[in-house]
Amino acid sequence: MGIARIAVTGATGLIGSALVRSLRADGHEVVRLVRRPARSGDEVEWDPARGHVDTAGLEGCDAVVHLAGAGVGERRWTEAYKREIRDSRVLGTAAIARAVASLGTPPKVLLCGTALGYYGDTGTRAVDETAPAGDGFLPSVCVEWEAAATAAEEAGIRVAYARTGLVVAREGGAWGRLFPLFRAGLGGRLGNGEQYWSFIALHDEVAALRHILDTGSLAGPVNLTAPDPVTNREVTAAMGRVLRRPALLHVPAPALRIALGDFASDVLGSQRVLPSRLLDSGFRFAFPTIDAAIASAA
Repeated sequence: MGIARIAVTGATGLIGSALVRSLRADGHEVVRLVRRPARSGDEVEWDPARGHVDTAGLEGCDAVVHLAGAGVGERRWTEAYKREIRDSRVLGTAAIARAVASLGTPPKVLLCGTALGYYGDTGTRAVDETAPAGDGFLPSVCVEWEAAATAAEEAGIRVAYARTGLVVAREGGAWGRLFPLFRAGLGGRLGNGEQYWSFIALHDEVAALRHILDTGSLAGPVNLTAPDPVTNREVTAAMGRVLRRPALLHVPAPALRIALGDFASDVLGSQRVLPSRLLDSGFRFAFPTIDAAIASAA
């Protein structure tokens, strides 16, 4: 889209901060949405819980990237935290969608970060964007999350949903916790290790988000995951190989359920998800294999 003005929510998170750095390095003007009064010209105040967005700060934006939301793995899933997970995504998306739809000159594209949680537990079955939503808490959240952007679609804005897998990065997310354990020789498989993990290197995640922004034919769901999902057992072996550390430990499923509560079902669940629309649109992964993705972050 050439040099553009792009607004980003969740700009301080793992993915958002990497995306902002990438966009600015290429000369784009980035406006960050913050949950406090704006302190500089590159900030816009918003309050997702109240549905408030300072729309004046979004004027002239060519694109809006919405990545904000409470971390799924940050805390034990109490009923209160499950409400926070749901509300932070659904209310925030609805607020952004209404805001961009109300602009006199709306952005060309609204790119909403969602999650592979949409598909639920797929077992060994490979699925792509044509698959229906799964059952359970995370699929129900993802369905509401994506539906919350309806106002933007009805305003004629191209809306894409980046359904992101497990991001391989030292700085945060699931792998941010795995790296220190494996470096200390304390890594190992989780449960029986046969559950599929659909991963993506942080570099490829940012590149894929930018590809969606630049590709006018991409609207609706787009899976952001490497083309060859692997099992947790294979992840464990790859971490040991790349980091040159033993990876012989095993965390049994009952212990995970005690430690993580309802979130354990997500850790132990299997998601074998393919990035069909990314590949069909010409995107090429820099780190398509699990060893390459881990090495890129190590």
